[in-house]
Amino acid sequence: MRFLRLILAAVTLSFAAAGASAAEPKEGVDYKLLTPAVPTKADKKVEVVEFFMYTCPHCNAMDPLLHEWVKKQGDKIVFRRVHFPQSGPNDPFAHAYLTLEAMNQVDTVHDKLFRALHVERNRMRTDEQITEFITKNGVDKAKYMEFFNSFGVQTKMKQAGTVISAYKVESAPTIVVDGRYVTSPSIAGRPGESEQVAMQKALAVMDALVAKAAKK
Repeated sequence: MRFLRLILAAVTLSFAAAGASAAEPKEGVDYKLLTPAVPTKADKKVEVVEFFMYTCPHCNAMDPLLHEWVKKQGDKIVFRRVHFPQSGPNDPFAHAYLTLEAMNQVDTVHDKLFRALHVERNRMRTDEQITEFITKNGVDKAKYMEFFNSFGVQTKMKQAGTVISAYKVESAPTIVVDGRYVTSPSIAGRPGESEQVAMQKALAVMDALVAKAAKK
């Protein structure tokens, strides 16, 4: 009889935990409402924007989880990244990312950049060092420099501060859903939780926010 009570108690706890994880995220607790909202260009899909930095260890840790999350969402969302210009309008990694994005070459070196910085401890920091790494890892140097110096990329670099201000982003990684819902591991997580738990909570919040945005 005691054994049966223990089983029932365990089942009750498991259902309670499942209910808690599936609870509707709360504004001001699990996410913030961006006002005014930033217009999106995702048409009938939900736009999801990640603000990240290649030098950020938390972004590095979240990247594979986010990659799987995007795959799981499928055609429900339009996903894009914005590299946070940490050092201002001349941030070399932001410039490199915009160049790769314009070339449709982000996937060629995205994982390699994270690995070089956080696993191999490559200390590249300047435009020249980053360009050398990128062009040694599958990107044509002449084309890269052409896009790097192009009017389009230069204009986006100048506009980066305005974009950050519009989204009111202060740190990375930060996720914005539908131009109006802002969350991150630091928002969704709780004091004392591990980084992995905080990241999983942020992804669960993002699931709910995508569903919420899709109903509008």
